[in-house]
Amino acid sequence: MPIDLDELRAALRIRFEADLLLGARALPIAAAPSAAAAPMKATPAPPHRVAAINPQELAQRSAALETLDTSSVRGCTRCRLCEHRSRTVFGQGSPAARIVFVGEGPGAEEDRTGLAFVGRAGELLTAMIERGMGIPRDDVYICNVVKCRPPDNRTPMPDEIAACSPYLFEQLRIIQPEVIVALGAPAAQTLLGTREGIGRLRGRFHDFYLSGTPMVGPTIPLMPTFHPAYLLRSPGEKAKAWEDLKLVLTRLGLPIPRSR
Repeated sequence: MPIDLDELRAALRIRFEADLLLGARALPIAAAPSAAAAPMKATPAPPHRVAAINPQELAQRSAALETLDTSSVRGCTRCRLCEHRSRTVFGQGSPAARIVFVGEGPGAEEDRTGLAFVGRAGELLTAMIERGMGIPRDDVYICNVVKCRPPDNRTPMPDEIAACSPYLFEQLRIIQPEVIVALGAPAAQTLLGTREGIGRLRGRFHDFYLSGTPMVGPTIPLMPTFHPAYLLRSPGEKAKAWEDLKLVLTRLGLPIPRSR
C-alpha cells in the first residue's frame, strides 16, 4: 500500500510535540507549521493551579503533614526497608495542591537527599509538570507509596506496601487533591486495590476511595500513567503519557500548553 504522507506527518508531529513537552531539548527534524495555522501567542500562566483555601486551612494542612512526617514516618520501623535507609522520603509540594503525583518508592538520590523525585526520573517528571502541563512543580504535591528506598530499587513487597501505605492515604486525606496521578503500576495498584497492569489502567479516570476501602466514602479521580523511569527506557511511550496528562488538565479546567 502507498504511504499516506499526510498521516505520517501528523503522527510524527504528535510524537515530537510530546517529546518536546515532556523534556526533550531538541527534535530530530524541524516541523513546519501548517499554512492554515494562526500565529502562536505566548500562553498566559494557567489560573487556579492550587486550591483556593483560606490561610488558616493552609496552615492546618501544613502542620498536619509536618506532624505525620516528624512523629510517624521519620522514625518508622514497620517493615524491613528501615534497615538500610539513609533517610525517609516523605514527599514535598503544596498542601493546597490540586494534583498529587504518587510514585513507587525512593531511589538512590532520593534516599541521599530525603526528597522525592530528584534523580533522573525526577528531572523528567519536573519537565512533564512544568514544560508539559505548564504548572510550577511547587504547586503540585509529589510523594511515593513507600517512604524508604527498596534495596537495588526493586519493587516494594506486598508487606512493605501494606505497612507504609497508610501514611500515603493520610497524606491524601490531608491535602484533599482534586486529581491524583499514579505513576506506574505499583502506585496505581496500591491506590486502586487492583492487580491490573498499567497498560490497561492508563488513559481513563478511576475512583480512589479516601477511606481506603472500595465503595466507602468520598472519592478522588485518579489517572494512572507511566512512571518517568519507564519513559526514560521507553521514550516512544511519551506520547501516551502526554495524552493522560492532557486529560488531567481538562478535568481541572486548565489550559493545555502548546509546544514552544
